[in-house]
Amino acid sequence: QEQLVESGGGLVQAGGSLRLSCAASGRTFYSYAMGWFRQAPGKEREFVATISWNGDITYYADSAKGRFTISRDNAKNTVYLQMNSLKPEDTAVYYCAASPKPSATHWLHDYNYWGQGTQVTVSS
Repeated sequence: QEQLVESGGGLVQAGGSLRLSCAASGRTFYSYAMGWFRQAPGKEREFVATISWNGDITYYADSAKGRFTISRDNAKNTVYLQMNSLKPEDTAVYYCAASPKPSATHWLHDYNYWGQGTQVTVSS
């Protein structure tokens, strides 16, 4: 059974950093685009970052540009999201997702595999 499992969330002060990991199991996602999305209480799930199957192409939400970096290690079937200079408005549950489209995509409906999410809380 295909599964994506996020880890690395937690509580951090504003200005701090966290590194999220997403480990895939049950199949290899090396040919899939991977993405990170987040959902804050009372808000819709929103795009954060995406990376193409080979890591050559990345896209970021404006809110993440310059602070977050998405990367992947296909040998380990793992995707990462390095988050620096965190702000209280970054507080949300962060989800990893896989899209069968090899190119990076920010469209939520392009993704058909989702993790259970990891909580990120940034205190002011």
